[in-house]
Amino acid sequence: MSSDRDWPPLSPMQTGLRGRCPRCGQGHLFEGFLKMRKKCEVCDLDYSFADPADGPAFFVICFGCVPSVLLGVWLEVQYSAPLWMHLLVTGPFMLLTCIPPLRPLKGWLVSSQFFYKAEEGKLVRRQVEPPLAPTQ
Repeated sequence: MSSDRDWPPLSPMQTGLRGRCPRCGQGHLFEGFLKMRKKCEVCDLDYSFADPADGPAFFVICFGCVPSVLLGVWLEVQYSAPLWMHLLVTGPFMLLTCIPPLRPLKGWLVSSQFFYKAEEGKLVRRQVEPPLAPTQ
């Protein structure tokens, strides 16, 4: 088993957007479209550290869905488009701006977690030392 010091640091943008292992840059990060592998097939990095949670969906909703909604509103206001027009124009546009970015964003978030060694926050309590006895 090799340590992280044996591998040069790789940019999360380079590895994550391509769906590659954040440590070696060679192995695959995904098994399916969004399902992550258990470990890298090249360097055996265990991917259990990765927890992107709803991060990719959040970014897609914030940045991908806004153009879709603006297109739908523009079609409605400008042309009073019927429902079938919205289904033919706005629907595919929404699918194209929302689904394809999910995988690269998830890869980028996982690679960023590895690169910056992000982990769950913990409370650190300071030890309170008793006051020193007065010296005479």
